[in-house]
Order: sequence, then C-alpha cells, then structure tokens
Amino acid sequence: MLTEEIEKLALSLPGTLESAHFGKRDFRVGKRIFMTLPEAGRAVFKFTPEQQRRLLETEPGICAAVSGGWGVKGWTSVWFTQASEDLIHSVMETAWRNVAPKSLHNGAPPKQS
Repeated sequence: MLTEEIEKLALSLPGTLESAHFGKRDFRVGKRIFMTLPEAGRAVFKFTPEQQRRLLETEPGICAAVSGGWGVKGWTSVWFTQASEDLIHSVMETAWRNVAPKSLHNGAPPKQS
C-alpha cells in the first residue's frame, strides 16, 4: 500500500480529519488520534494493549510496539508498504473504532474478517 492510499483510506472513515501532532501528520476523530504517519512507509495506530498483543503475535515482521510508554499503552507501528491491503483495512478500522464516538460506528464500512 502507498502513502496516498493509506491517507485516502483514513479520510474515508466517518468524522476523520487530518492534522499534525509533534510535527507529524495524524488522522483523528475530534481531538482523538487513531493514526499517525511519522515516516515514509510506517504508520502508528492506537490499539488497546490486548489488540496490540494479538497483532504482534500474528504479524511480527510487519508490526512492532512503539518504544517506551506509548507502546505499553498500545500504540503500534505498522510498515504498511509491506502489509496486505486487508491487514491495513482491518488495523485502521480497529484503531478508528477505538477513538470514534459510537454514533459514528454505523457509518463505518463493515469490518473485514
């Protein structure tokens, strides 16, 4: 997946806006960030620690916990140029659902299995 594709996918989710956090591009619903693009080819997603654990077990070469306290809280790096499109759709929707108000969930695309 290319940077432009991941940006387009993020902005297609209800209520999503692009902004910046610590000089890095981010995607958020309201004031809550669900994804950042800190460097070329890498996105960082907001997961719960349990969601992060499951992802790291199933995708160890593509995903890694962010170092330090952010990683302990569930923030996870995903090298999207190496990931399948299905994986990116799934992780992005999960991260989006973690921050979006329930009132927006019905407008989201159906979860991919």
